[in-house]
Amino acid sequence: MTNSMIFSNAKLILDDEIVTGSLVLNDGVITDIGSGSTVPKGAVDVGGDYLAPGLVELHTDNVERHLEPRPKVNWPFRAAILAHDRELAGVGITTVFDAIRVGSIVSNTGAGYAKYARQMTDEILAVQAEGLFRISHHIHLRAEICSETLIEELDEFTSRDRIGIVSMMDHTPGQRQFVDVSKFETYIRGKRRYSDTEWEAYVAFLYDLQSRLGIKHEAATVAAAKRLGATLASHDDTTGEQVSTSHFYGVRVAEFPTTATAADACHARGIATIMGAPNLIRGGSHSGNVAAADLAKMDRLDILSSDYVPAGLLLAAVQLGDLWGDLARGMRTVTSAPARAVGLKDRGRLAVGQRADIIRFGISDGLPVLHETWSAGKRVS
Repeated sequence: MTNSMIFSNAKLILDDEIVTGSLVLNDGVITDIGSGSTVPKGAVDVGGDYLAPGLVELHTDNVERHLEPRPKVNWPFRAAILAHDRELAGVGITTVFDAIRVGSIVSNTGAGYAKYARQMTDEILAVQAEGLFRISHHIHLRAEICSETLIEELDEFTSRDRIGIVSMMDHTPGQRQFVDVSKFETYIRGKRRYSDTEWEAYVAFLYDLQSRLGIKHEAATVAAAKRLGATLASHDDTTGEQVSTSHFYGVRVAEFPTTATAADACHARGIATIMGAPNLIRGGSHSGNVAAADLAKMDRLDILSSDYVPAGLLLAAVQLGDLWGDLARGMRTVTSAPARAVGLKDRGRLAVGQRADIIRFGISDGLPVLHETWSAGKRVS
């Protein structure tokens, strides 16, 4: 039996323009797009609201927030994953690449963090197989270069795990995200109550770890992405030289470049640049790095990520639309652009044959107000 739905009298946000029209869904796929404000019998009158593709999120740490809702408070994996899934559906995200850290520190109990990536991935895949998710979940392995167990953890994954993204992340203080070591100190000591002596020992430990294993871990990450058939991403590129290295490795997506120089270099090499929605909404980076708005004005921002605030993704896309004077362009940064960057050809656009991932929203005083989320033709929020 065909599952059909018709939305009419809507502002359809297409890839390059916004038109008033109707959208027909059949069995989870968009089968027709019409023009005009006529509401035929049996159709849902959207009342002039916007209809857009469901949002595509390539990098979010949100599942980790559900895993550890307070410092040293661990939550059951499945409960955390399902809560994360429902939250994303509620803010219009219909495709998510769940960012899971690989690479742990096990020898230093004061500064360490345990491995969890294999167990978390198994749980996500099991929940997915049981049909319990409301939206489409994919795996993003965040390879922590400055760690002890990265290679052995990467070796636990195979092509059967359907890993979509592998990103190289190096949070060693004094470079990349934390060129300003004081920002790193504020961030870490805000989470852990280190004395001055403990802090100095921790930083020295990280420097030693990176010097011994950094190059080996970078090579292992690049090899793992190739072996797994995943999109390779860089993280926090700061210099043109770092971007050149990323390009040599085969990086296709640059997450959160920290300088305009790095963003320029990415653009020149055809590497898509991702910036954080919180950076745009707050008016700057919490780490003191380049502002997303500045890159947008330079035409160096391709994709937005909610990063650590899922509700920020739609808001930031609308704000980008205001900045550029083109809402359709702003929405591309959270729909078709991220989908294309990771090879998802069946979603991200309102077009015949595309997966029926749809959001309906209005805008009130510049703030998007989400009314409905549809995933594969089924209402999920």
